[in-house]
Formats: sequence, C-alpha cells, structure tokens
Amino acid sequence: MVERQLDVREVPPPRRHSKIFDAFEALESGEALAIINDHEPTPLYHQMAAEVESFDAEGYSVDCVGPEEFIATLPKE
Repeated sequence: MVERQLDVREVPPPRRHSKIFDAFEALESGEALAIINDHEPTPLYHQMAAEVESFDAEGYSVDCVGPEEFIATLPKE
C-alpha cells in the first residue's frame, strides 16, 4: 500500500480537517494518508467514517509516537 504523509501540527486547528480531506481526496484507491498530529484524531476518524464513502474505517490505525505526536493512517478503498 502506497502511503503519503501530511504533518498538520503547524496548521491552525480550524483549517486541519479541510486540508486532510483535500489530501485524502487526491489519493488513489488502495493508497493511505498518514496524518501526523499533536493529538489523537478521534473526531477526524468519526467525521471520515460518517462522510467519506471511500474511507476504509476498518483499516484505520493510530500510533502514539510521543506526548504530542500521533500518526493516524487513513486508508482509501
């Protein structure tokens, strides 16, 4: 699976989700977007699961790398 990364830690919080959605939309089927964030992105997961048909919620994963570094993998069907 091809994985692309997007570090949103420096993006202002009100603009993060739209930036993530745009990057996810640009993916091909079978690719994944790895989001590097300063908190666990649970609200993003719920929004993606509810609004994005091509989001593979079962393949979603999140790893805590440090106190303010989480990497969430958002796969696209």
